[in-house]
Amino acid sequence: MRNKLVVGNWKMHGRLATNPGLLDAIRSGISTQTAKSAGVVVQVALCLPYPYLAQARQSLEGSSMAWGAQDVSEHDQGAWTGEVSGSMLADFCCRYVLVGHSERRSFFAETDAIVAAKFAAAQRAGLIPILCVGETLVEREAGVTHDVITRQLDAVLAVNGSAAFVRAVVAYEPVWAIGTGKTATPAQAQEVHAAIRGRLARESADLGNRLQILYGGSVKPSNVADIFSQPDIDGGLIGGASLVAVDFLAICAAA
Repeated sequence: MRNKLVVGNWKMHGRLATNPGLLDAIRSGISTQTAKSAGVVVQVALCLPYPYLAQARQSLEGSSMAWGAQDVSEHDQGAWTGEVSGSMLADFCCRYVLVGHSERRSFFAETDAIVAAKFAAAQRAGLIPILCVGETLVEREAGVTHDVITRQLDAVLAVNGSAAFVRAVVAYEPVWAIGTGKTATPAQAQEVHAAIRGRLARESADLGNRLQILYGGSVKPSNVADIFSQPDIDGGLIGGASLVAVDFLAICAAA
């Protein structure tokens, strides 16, 4: 049986002065939930902006929680001003890193090839990449959702091979539902998650069964139970709600 995973994505939010309050509240709440949920394994992680990784490590080290970054360079070192390598993230004991988030793909012109290279770079540094895939509203209305998702997965498979997904997570985030207040219906989300699992299962039945696939896109306490109850949804990649401790903890409790 796959464990549930809930990952908070702070995006470009946070301040040194206010982060400790949020981090401590989440850590304390997760500790309390863990004590009450005998036999249920829910993994929780936070992906923060680079400047706050040291702070996250200081606050969360020794807890059951993990932390990570929101992006990683495709390059390991060298004359790449402004880039942050996987080994640098590993220095801060990051476990996860987001790769291919739709905001990186759309606003920073990251191609499928770049995403595949970043996926590889993350794994070279011992990090677990959370590969984000998803379609735009135009693509969904055109009926090509599965084609888009398959293309995004195949680009990573072509470079890294199916074995790389043994130590990876996939997050389905329909672009039209990120930060818009719109959410895919549980049935819509389940359909795409099943397709993702099916694509990886064609490479290896065991891999398809084991792969953790998260849903992201305006997940909040009021809709999370129905989303997490779907058979192929193994947790969530949470944006805005991860910045409010009570909301994030409610989502973790639902998992």
